[in-house]
Formats: sequence, C-alpha cells, structure tokens
Amino acid sequence: MFKPVPVAIGLRYLRAKRRNGFISFISLASILGIALGVTALITTLSVMSGFQREIRDRMLQMAAHATVSGYGEPLQEWQRAVDVALKDPRVEGAAPYIEKEALILGSNNQPALLRGVEPGQEEKVSVIGQKLVQGKLADLQPGSFKIVLGRELAVWLGVSVGDDVVVMLADYRNTPMGGVQTQKRFVVSGIFEAGYNEFDKGLAVVNLHDLQRLLRMGDGVTGVRLKMQDMDQAFNVARDIATKLQAGSPSSGFRVSDWTQDNANLFRALKMEKTVMAILLSLIIAMGAFNLVSSQVMLVTDKQADIAILRTLGLTPRQVMQVFMVQGSLIGVIGTVAGVVGGILLTLNLDRILSAIEYVFGVQLLPEDVYYITGLPTDLQASDVTTIACVALAMAFLATLYPAWRAARTAPAEALRYE
Repeated sequence: MFKPVPVAIGLRYLRAKRRNGFISFISLASILGIALGVTALITTLSVMSGFQREIRDRMLQMAAHATVSGYGEPLQEWQRAVDVALKDPRVEGAAPYIEKEALILGSNNQPALLRGVEPGQEEKVSVIGQKLVQGKLADLQPGSFKIVLGRELAVWLGVSVGDDVVVMLADYRNTPMGGVQTQKRFVVSGIFEAGYNEFDKGLAVVNLHDLQRLLRMGDGVTGVRLKMQDMDQAFNVARDIATKLQAGSPSSGFRVSDWTQDNANLFRALKMEKTVMAILLSLIIAMGAFNLVSSQVMLVTDKQADIAILRTLGLTPRQVMQVFMVQGSLIGVIGTVAGVVGGILLTLNLDRILSAIEYVFGVQLLPEDVYYITGLPTDLQASDVTTIACVALAMAFLATLYPAWRAARTAPAEALRYE
C-alpha cells in the first residue's frame, strides 16, 4: 500500500532493531509511562465521579429536586401549587413542607433542621419512609406531636423510640410574662438512616400540621417540594410552575430554587477536587512525554548518517522533520491506547480487585461502621476518557517537535565527514 515517504521511513524506524539498546529501552519506558499515566488518570477520575454520583443520589433521596416557596412570607395556596405542579408531565411528585432551624434537647443538645411534612404526600418526593430503621412515617399523625430523627442525631441526643425530646425554635411569642421562646415536647416515634451525614445528624421530621400549630402559621407552609422526571431540568420546570402560579395570584411572590443551587458549595468543591486531581495525575503522562523527548533526541543523534543520506537523496528538511514526528507520535499513540484499555479494564474490575486485596491481606479497606459508602463506586464517563486520551496524544505530539526540528537542521556534509 502506498505511503508518503516520511510516514514509511518513520514506521520502519519504529519497527527496526536499533544498534543502541538503551534508546529502545527509553522508548519502551516512554510508552509505559504514558500508559500508566492514562490508566491511573482514568481510574482515579472514574472513582471520584462514582463517589460524586453516590453522594448526589443519596442526597437527592431525601432532598427535593426543586422547591417553589413563598417570597418573604408563608405560601398560603399550597394546594393549588401542588395541583399545578402535578399537571406538568415533567413532574413526578409534589408535596408541601415547612422547614425551620431548631435546637433539640435530649440528654445532649443538638441544632437540627426541623421539617414538617404530610406523611401521605412526602413519599412522592423522597424515600424517607424506606429509610426508617425504626417506626413508620405514618405514625406522624396530626396532633400526636411525634418526631422522626436521623440515626446519628438520635445517638448524639441519647434517645431512642419512645423517648421525649424538647424542640426549641428561635420564634418568640408574647405572653403576660413577656416574650417566651417557642418550645414543645415531642415523642420520638422513628429513626431513619439515609447514609448521608447531613441528614442523619441534622434532620428531624414532624407532622406538617403540628409544626403549623407550633409556629402559628395557619394554613401556610414554607413551600412545595418537587420531584422531576429529569433532575437536570429541575430549575426550568420549577420556574415554569412559579410563572403559572404568579399568573393566577399577581399579588403574591414566589421563590424558585433547585438542588444545584441548594448544594452549590458541595458540588463546586467536588468539581474542584476532581480538577486538581486530574492536573496532578497528568504529571505522570508528562513524565512519559519527557522520556519520549529523551529517546527521540538520542535517536536523532544515532541516525545522523541516515539523515544525511536521506538529505542527499532529495528529502527536504520538512520531510526529515515529519519522519521523526511520525515515529514519536506513534509511540504516544501506542502508549495512549494501552493506557485507555488498561484504565477501562481496571475501572470495570476495581470492586473485584478490592475484594481480592481484602481477602488476601485480611483487612477491610472500607469498614461499614466507619464509612457510609461500602465498596468502591465508579462512574466511567466517555467524556473523561476522551479528554484524557486527547491530552496524552497532545503531550506526545509536542514532545516530538524539538527532536524532529533538530533532525531537520542536520547538515549532510558534517554528518558524513567521519563516516
């Protein structure tokens, strides 16, 4: 098959045995360096993406995809808001809620987010009912003044099902004796475990009507929580619902937020951590590229006579440069392909490898009593693999430029003087 002369010579140099074995060793080290760097980068980013997905999924099991709330005041027509939301085919579920910061007193004191819910409707927007390890969500009947606590929160307070806790709110009410802080005794009726520390240690759930009565809100609520078919479209869907509500109540204002806004700091930190890790691990690929520079410079020195002969046969400096660029780039391609294949295989089998290490050494790397997430979650993303492969190929290509330019400057007469 016809090939351009520079390509044909570059391929021949790649396959041919070299007189200097050390150059071959450096070339092999370059391939291995690039391959190891690509493999490590793909595996690490896949694991970080897996943890990020796991945290997001566990968080969204308990949190809303989006909320529509009253602007500066309780939302009074929440039933209409629920009806409007459920008419939208993009919405899976809608439920009213009240949220208030509170101090909960047991054997110890602990601040927590107090959430008032309708037990029958809450299961449409969260899985808290499935996360209860003790009690049932249906026990939160109006007027019962019962409370469901996160597992870590219950442990910290030193209470269990059947015990009493005192809920203190920042609201004050006027009495003949002056201002009195709002507080109420609740009976612990259930304990849940979400597997996410923010909820397990910082969330308490009560009946919506009990909290309305305690806060003297009448029929008002904080807002309506929404669960979407596509959570990435949460904000747009919630904004459309708020617009429809605004059209029916021009005098009322509405505030819209979604899960990306409510947890912006967390996801920004996770993204920054992933980016920094990618930059650091890219240095391994860069080391392979530097080895490629060394091997190519030594190859150019070793092939001085060949370059001179090719020049005398009519090869231009540009074509000489292309010969060594082809040869060096192919080393980068081989290393990158090997790294991509190795990274994908390692990521797909990471759980089995982790289990084998635990079995052989008799250790548990992710003990259940310490970590919420057991096992090693992975999320192999095609965009990450493509980006890593392109970066590795770009580094390999750049590494060939100086040696190839140096080969192109070879003077035939000087190179052949001592041959």
